[in-house]
Amino acid sequence: MTYMSWGALLALGLFCGMPARAADGAAAQAHDRGRYLVVIGGCNDCHTPGYPEAGGTLPEKQWLVGSPVGFQGPWGVTYPSNLRLSVQKMTEAQWIAHARTAMRPPMPSPSLIAMSDRDLKAIYRYIRKLGGSGVPAPGYVPPGQAVSTPYIEFVPKNLPPVIAGAGS
Repeated sequence: MTYMSWGALLALGLFCGMPARAADGAAAQAHDRGRYLVVIGGCNDCHTPGYPEAGGTLPEKQWLVGSPVGFQGPWGVTYPSNLRLSVQKMTEAQWIAHARTAMRPPMPSPSLIAMSDRDLKAIYRYIRKLGGSGVPAPGYVPPGQAVSTPYIEFVPKNLPPVIAGAGS
């Protein structure tokens, strides 16, 4: 082989390797963004048992496994789902559609609905990379039905009387 042939071969090898490195970098960037959004979005506050009490210091391997502690209000009792199990069963498109659907309180649906597709994809990819772990959270309990799990009463108390015409 001539000097030019080796140079061309080397250049071709470097060029062909670039997309893989760029893709790896983009995947790492999406993972980091997804992790960041999970943290600042407060996902762990409900979906990771003990996270708030530990001041956010629980290891990632414990994150987003759902909770057996429900939230009771006029809507019934809802439980923070095990996102690590549910996301494993969804495609990215299904996750985005799910995130764009209003959910029962106290899930901050308006916040999720307002997120960009890019942000929702980053969260999805982050959770997928964590892998499935844990058990499913208890199912929704309609209003008036008995609840046998621990729950937090999510109903405001001592509200001021409504003033006629306020906010109009």
